[in-house]
Amino acid sequence: MEIKTVYDPLFVKYGRIVEGYEVSGVLEALAKTPLPEATAYVPLEPTMQSAAGAEELGTALFGGMPFQLGYCNGHNTKLNCLEYHRDSEFNLGTEDFILLLARMEDIEDDLLDTGKVVAFKVPAGVLVEVYATTLHYAPCHADPAKGFHVMIGLPKETNTAYRPAKGPNARDNWLWARNKWLLAHPESSEAAQGAAVALTGVNIDIKNDL
Repeated sequence: MEIKTVYDPLFVKYGRIVEGYEVSGVLEALAKTPLPEATAYVPLEPTMQSAAGAEELGTALFGGMPFQLGYCNGHNTKLNCLEYHRDSEFNLGTEDFILLLARMEDIEDDLLDTGKVVAFKVPAGVLVEVYATTLHYAPCHADPAKGFHVMIGLPKETNTAYRPAKGPNARDNWLWARNKWLLAHPESSEAAQGAAVALTGVNIDIKNDL
């Protein structure tokens, strides 16, 4: 699979590079969070939320809405699932990392073919916005020896516990957590846990593309 960078013109369909903000305090706090062998996600990390410049950063990114700065850290090369929120997500890494992305318009008949997924490398220290219309999931590492520490900035309480009763619309069944609609690949652990299987095609693995 070809891995583009977020400086490629194609990225503008999925997100944007965000410049001008002071992020050194958040990066310093992020670097001190755990780095597991697999992946770990924490919606809100207090040391990041209280880091120097964090309040100003989050307030600016979300226009005064309540926000949370958490992380997704570890080692990963597989797609497994895609998700979306009703708002943008902001990512910032202490190492280079790779995002596997698709667009909501790629969904047909409530299914998404993984052949529509594209890969973008995000350089360390570069803040990116992933648009609300962009499907994404756990980052992938660019270097297996380093893994990844990636900030996940979202509106407050996103990805926290919430599992409603079955709704009248087919996509209601994708709601996996608060403000988190999840499309699982049949080979994923999420599918085994009951997540809606809505990805068709190969469960992408970029291990041999790094």
